[in-house]
Amino acid sequence: MKVFQKATMAFMLLAVLFCSQKAHAQVNAQLFHDFGSDRKFETLTIEMFKQDKWGNTYFFIDHDFNYDQHQEGPNLAPGGSYLEIARCLNFWQQSGLKNFSLQVEYNGGITRSYPINNAWLFGVDYFIYSKDYKNTLNLKALYKTIRKKTSDVPMQLTAVWAMNDLFGIKGLKFNGFADFWWEDHTCFKSNGEAADRSTIFITEPQVWYNVGQHVGVDNLSLGTEIELSNNFGSTYGFKCRPCLGVKWDF
Repeated sequence: MKVFQKATMAFMLLAVLFCSQKAHAQVNAQLFHDFGSDRKFETLTIEMFKQDKWGNTYFFIDHDFNYDQHQEGPNLAPGGSYLEIARCLNFWQQSGLKNFSLQVEYNGGITRSYPINNAWLFGVDYFIYSKDYKNTLNLKALYKTIRKKTSDVPMQLTAVWAMNDLFGIKGLKFNGFADFWWEDHTCFKSNGEAADRSTIFITEPQVWYNVGQHVGVDNLSLGTEIELSNNFGSTYGFKCRPCLGVKWDF
């Protein structure tokens, strides 16, 4: 299994480095304050998307500034970091199958108190878009294997969307993702009682408005994100965690 994981990581790195040369990357930084009753901390997200003639590369890194929730003392550093990186391969962009891509993805991270198990995903991405590319939708069906975890169905279903200039308002954007997957894990109710669950759902819709366009700084946006989840992490049942944030597009 270790040889397989190392080979997959090497393949992803080669694909990213070799296939992404001379392409323009879309990079942004987002800083959120989470108002969730069990959160109330800041998260910094670095996000990148780069398209090239062989497909595209996407990754994001979350840094949660919640060190004081893991250990007593001042909050001087991130208490946890999480990474997702995905490579979509498409050598047939001029054919009738141009909307389909093959995808390989890695998820993983660590917190001050516990690790986030490595996950590897392989599957198919289907791309839907409007003629002007302002509105896009990606639908993904992925085989998912999580280190030292079991599941009844080793699959993840994902939707990723973006709508630019929403309602004809320049600079108003609605984007986000929704993930559903099978994973045997233990959640804890508010009274501390443990409950075993086998599925997880999470979606994080965002709404951004480019306020910077009014002051000559097109990079600056203000917005919100709402995490809606069910049995996500160790939290039992449904949870709603609203956030407010600022985004800078590089």
